[in-house]
Amino acid sequence: SPTLQGAHEAAAAAAALSLPAEAYGNDPTVEMIWAMKAHQHAEVYFNLISSVDPKFLKLTKADDQIYTEFRKDFNRLKIDVLDPEDLKSEPAKEKWRPFCLQFDGVVEDFNYGTLLRLDCSKGYTEENTVFATRIQFFAIEIARNREGYNSEVYNSAKKASSATEEVSSG
Repeated sequence: SPTLQGAHEAAAAAAALSLPAEAYGNDPTVEMIWAMKAHQHAEVYFNLISSVDPKFLKLTKADDQIYTEFRKDFNRLKIDVLDPEDLKSEPAKEKWRPFCLQFDGVVEDFNYGTLLRLDCSKGYTEENTVFATRIQFFAIEIARNREGYNSEVYNSAKKASSATEEVSSG
């Protein structure tokens, strides 16, 4: 029956997603599932910073530690508008590796792939999104939240929502 097949595929996908990235090879099914999961995570996060003042958000139990270590290791990194080279170049990867590895066992799935906005004043679009590890996402987004860079998204959403309320109640 089709439902049993669908359930079997879902179980296989769940099992596959629990493996490290290197185990995937180039399986298009797994890539598609990963892309859907990453997109869903991105949407949830963007909705969250649109509806709650990001300065008060806590993304993990280790936010303080992540932020402290991030700013110790990357004190000059420009985070409002990221340069993909600051994540992707060989020298950047060398610098990120020890930072990321210290969160193995501290942040669940710290090395899973996720989507990160380049310009934090904008949403998730193809041009404004880069692939990053989960701990890179947390480090940069916690810093953006604490340093006020994500407030623009929240304030824009608040203005849009109050304009909509005025129109509907007018």
